[in-house]
Amino acid sequence: MPASGGKCSPSLAFLPKKEAAFALETYPLAALSIEHGDTTTNLSFLSARLVVVSDAGYKLWYVEIDGMAQRELLRGFNETDQIGVGVNGVTAGGRPFHGSGYFHPNEQHHAAAIRGDGELPGF
Repeated sequence: MPASGGKCSPSLAFLPKKEAAFALETYPLAALSIEHGDTTTNLSFLSARLVVVSDAGYKLWYVEIDGMAQRELLRGFNETDQIGVGVNGVTAGGRPFHGSGYFHPNEQHHAAAIRGDGELPGF
């Protein structure tokens, strides 16, 4: 007889397991700026998008930027290990966002990625 006074707990092993929901949301950007040190720079680009990934209750985000005209900015970030930036942007739909992340330049392709650090409120 079980220690619970004769009542057996039903096993829940027969219930199907819930699969973790994976979601990828993409937002084209209309405007994007970064803060690095005491300087705020409006980024010039052909296209940029905010990507928000949700997986098993966790969210991460990043920004992909293509066609950057600011070659000196890309070169500067390529030559330093101080790549932490503040990020301010507006989606093409008019939704503002603000966060912090790490700027990863790609000089050869005139592009960059910003890997988000922490939450992106509202997304």
